[in-house]
Amino acid sequence: MKSMPHVPLLDFQNVTVQRGERVVLDGVTLSIAQGEHAAILGPNGSGKSTLIKVISRELYPRMKTEPWSLRILGRDRWRLFDLRHHLGIVSNDWMQMCTRDYSGYEIVLSGFFGSVGIWPNHDVTPDMERRAREVMDLLEIAHLGERNTNEMSSGEARRILIARALVHGPQALVLDEPTTGLDLDATHELREILRKLAGR
Repeated sequence: MKSMPHVPLLDFQNVTVQRGERVVLDGVTLSIAQGEHAAILGPNGSGKSTLIKVISRELYPRMKTEPWSLRILGRDRWRLFDLRHHLGIVSNDWMQMCTRDYSGYEIVLSGFFGSVGIWPNHDVTPDMERRAREVMDLLEIAHLGERNTNEMSSGEARRILIARALVHGPQALVLDEPTTGLDLDATHELREILRKLAGR
């Protein structure tokens, strides 16, 4: 994807998100540059996953009388399908949706379509197939291509999801608690993979 380096990846100004009666994010101001590696830390319930849902446009900020803005790559409005081509998102919600009776390769390939699995209406090109295999090789998970995701360990399934998020060449990878539920070995392996990606 073509990047515009002078424009921040994320630019939140005074953003508030309310779910039901509860204010989950209150007046958040945050700017992350393209190419910057950032970690957002906080206890359970502090709004980290809500922030990811705002970035992916699953949730929208509350309208306020005082000035506020939420821009991704300099734009405040996006068609969801267009935004998915710029951001590779790995969340616990996706983990639950993708742990099904689909092969690892199908899940990775489905990242081109924003779906879970490949459907009859999807036009899978040879370039998509090549790219899916390249990303799986990069993440050292080619051996998981034929195995169903519901038969994988949590660490293996997480790496399949990261490959799914990377397959279309996004400008940024957004991870929501990527090591949750992983044992020490799987956590170490995932961190090494993320270091490898960050180095690229």
